[in-house]
This record gives sequence, structure tokens and C-alpha cells, in this order.
Amino acid sequence: MKREDFQPAPRRAADAPFEPTVRMLVGMEGLELVRRAHRVFGREVALVSSFGLESAVLLDMVASVDHAFPVIFIDTGKLFPETLAYRARLIEQLGLRDVRSVRPDPRQLARHDPDGGLWRRDSEFCCHLRKTEPLQLALAGFRAWITGRKRYQGGLRSSLPTVERDPASGLVKLNPLAGWSLDDIRHYRRLRQLPPHPLLLRGYGSVGCVPCTTPVEPGEPVRAGRWRGIDRTECGIHLAPGRALGERSPDLR
Repeated sequence: MKREDFQPAPRRAADAPFEPTVRMLVGMEGLELVRRAHRVFGREVALVSSFGLESAVLLDMVASVDHAFPVIFIDTGKLFPETLAYRARLIEQLGLRDVRSVRPDPRQLARHDPDGGLWRRDSEFCCHLRKTEPLQLALAGFRAWITGRKRYQGGLRSSLPTVERDPASGLVKLNPLAGWSLDDIRHYRRLRQLPPHPLLLRGYGSVGCVPCTTPVEPGEPVRAGRWRGIDRTECGIHLAPGRALGERSPDLR
């Protein structure tokens, strides 16, 4: 891949109509949506988890449904050691049996990021190489995937639906926590006695790669510490807006 060839992933079957079993997922959220998605898709649905500050909630939900629920973890090679330690702790505590770590293509890194400093020169392309491309390959063979995005995180997530079509892959994308508040997340974590991410108490509102993540100040949006000083708040995995299921979608007409 040449740098000039870096383009958003093409739409694939993004406008294909949803079958009735998928339409039935509309209106569900939280554990109910996770359970029903498992019934509909079986092992052809995966949770994509960063093992970040709020990831324990969905990880606990999928573990309660099936300890072998597929979980995809993107190891960019630049994650906080605390995140990797948290990942190991949650896998053991929740009994997760199918956590798949995916990594960027070493040949592409050698070609485009030989010194590891691409994040400084072109953060969008760095995310594409280290996150977006590996995830696209990891999702091959799945029919749906689950994300941990919430509306309260703001930006492009403010009007997030719970069920949508991913325009990049054509897969069904589920957002069980879309309508949850930060208090909901905290309450669930306390109720289920889930350990907090080690960086939570150090002022981080959202955690990604080390070079592109900083703590947030009081009053700042939770994702203000991501790519600080750059006009972006998304890595690219969720950048292309999906199509929500519902009356506004021509898929249901």
C-alpha cells in the first residue's frame, strides 16, 4: 500500500436490507441486546474491545452470555503497559476464553513507520495502519460486531443508534451502551465488582495509544485527551457514519 493510496474503506453491502431477525434487535440495549445478538449470530458476532476505561462492562456482559464469546483486541504496539496488564486481569477474572489479539502488518510498519514516529507526522495514517486495517482483517468471517461507544462521549457519537450497518464492512454493528450515562457505567461496575482501569485514577477520560493520549482537565469532554492539539477525536474505525435502523432508514421501507 502506498501512502497516496490511503483512502477510507469502500462501502460493501452497506445498503443491503436487514433480515427480520436483525430488525428485532432495534429497541434493545445493554445485556438484552448482547444476549439476543448471540442468539441471532452465534459465534459470528464479536465484541471489539480496547480494554480501556469502560471496557469491563461489555466484557462482563459477553462473559455472562458465553465465556467463549469472541473478543477482538487490537494491539497497536503503542498501548499503555497498564492497558495490557488490565487486559490480562480481566481475561482471568471473567474467564474469557476467546480473546484474539490482532496486530498491524509488520511489513507495512517497516515500510511506512520504520522509526515508530508516524503518529507524529501523520496520526490518521498511523491509526489506519495500526488499528483500522488489522480490524478489517480480523472481522472477516463475522456477520456482526459489538462496540462500546456511548452518546455521552460526544462528537460523532452524540446521536449514536444501538443498531446500525457498518459502511466499511457491510456488517451489522451493535452499540449496546449507546444510551448509557457515565453514572450507569460506574453503577454497573460497582454492582458487578469489576476492577477499574489503572489509569482511571490518574485523570484519564479515555485511553488509547501512549503518544496520542493525555489526561483530561476538570470540565473537559471525556475524549479531550485523545489526539490533543489535533482536530480529531476518532481513530478511524468508527469514522464513517453508519446507517441507523429505524424509520429514517430506507432499508426498512
